[in-house]
Amino acid sequence: MSVRDEFDAWAADGRDRGMEERHWHTAKHVLSRMPVESGDAVFDLGSGSGYAARALCEAADAGRAVGLDGAPGMVENARAYTDDEGVEFLVGDFDALPFVDDSFDHCFSMEAFYYAPDPLHTLEEVARVLRPGGTFYCAVNYYEENVHSHEWQDNISIPMTRWSGPEYREQFREAGLYVAGQDNVPDRETEIPPASEFPTEGFETREAMVERYRDLGTLLTVGVAP
Repeated sequence: MSVRDEFDAWAADGRDRGMEERHWHTAKHVLSRMPVESGDAVFDLGSGSGYAARALCEAADAGRAVGLDGAPGMVENARAYTDDEGVEFLVGDFDALPFVDDSFDHCFSMEAFYYAPDPLHTLEEVARVLRPGGTFYCAVNYYEENVHSHEWQDNISIPMTRWSGPEYREQFREAGLYVAGQDNVPDRETEIPPASEFPTEGFETREAMVERYRDLGTLLTVGVAP
């Protein structure tokens, strides 16, 4: 199954809203870090329900926000959820971004980058469409150090790239992006039951669930275009 087919099915089932709800716990903290100024052009890579593009326009007063997703169903839903004329959604491929060079001031991606068929080339494409000094905030929960995420590949039919933190930094640099920082953004909103209720929700111990959400959380790598 292709990425397009997989996520068209998710959109048809309404799972785009579920993704938004789960990701928002850490995505909002990542978005708040982005140095978006009034009038800036921003790009959401793998936009899903479109929540990030909407938030950047509402909170940061971005002048233009574009969400790109490989699944037409996701884009159709995102458009239906949005009434802001400054926000647009497009169907497109991660390996051939439909924008001219130096189109955007900032790019954001949450839980989507690892679906890129050629992730290094996708980084090169992001670097191409960013203006000099533009930033790329790339957030993922599926990464090597997060052992609790490794089984995710078994639950989806499309291949996923699982890089470590150092590999993300190395590949950003290889693509021509300076690495401005990397850290883990904890999820402090997911409720963690008392130890007496474990095993539960796929976790054998409360300590494992604490590690997953409070310690590991979301890996954020920040790149800057030269």
